Amino acid sequence: ITHTMQMVAAAKIRHSTERVEAATPYGEAVKEMLANIARMGGTTAPLATAHDEVKKTLIVVIASDRGLAGGFNSSVLRRAEQIMKERKAEIAVAACGKKAIGYFKYRGIDTVLAFRDLSADPRVEEADALADYAMEHYLSGEIDEVVVLYNHAKNAGEQVLIQQPLLPVNPKAFLPKGEVFVKGGGITEPTPDNPDLPGAIDYEPSEEDVLDHFLPEYIAGHFYYMLIDSAAAEQAARRNAMKNATDNANDMIETLNRV
Repeated sequence: ITHTMQMVAAAKIRHSTERVEAATPYGEAVKEMLANIARMGGTTAPLATAHDEVKKTLIVVIASDRGLAGGFNSSVLRRAEQIMKERKAEIAVAACGKKAIGYFKYRGIDTVLAFRDLSADPRVEEADALADYAMEHYLSGEIDEVVVLYNHAKNAGEQVLIQQPLLPVNPKAFLPKGEVFVKGGGITEPTPDNPDLPGAIDYEPSEEDVLDHFLPEYIAGHFYYMLIDSAAAEQAARRNAMKNATDNANDMIETLNRV
């Protein structure tokens, strides 16, 4: 049984990975545009402006619907609980996946949004619902920051827990490594790691107007990217867990035969 589950997960990895690869160029183009705006001195767009005080935090926890995937779910859920204990702000939780929903329900924590039966095959509608809720409540002042927890599929054998601050959007975070932002000047300095800098870009009618239209699309698109990235990591984790279970069973059979 475990060997069959290993083979099924291995077959699903390819489809999941292809979706992530197809979404990557858009994500990279988005980061480049936000980096260009950061080079020009940043922006005052509402979604990119931090609130004066963080009173309420929305944590979006992306887990799976099914288990038998090693520590895939436990690492995300433990980190979510740790954040809830550390933060002095009020916490709201959005749960993606039955494992996350059951975890918070058992502990008496109400979720503002809950999605089930979509972890292996996320949909754009799920990402849009998360983005709409986050942006609406951030702009109204009911939420002061949004943090997403999920597993990134680094490769077929390794998954990395990611804690992604999503709102407010910080364009400076998208500057390439080695590029230094100069306060007040709205420019960046070349460094040995990054000797060549692109020229300035003019936005019409203004950076704020462009971002007012663009940031909602970026947030919804990034939510979708994180969901499909987590789906790829889930299949890889399940394949690894089932391979280990199969190997352990084979070792046990060999030992019993020898006895």
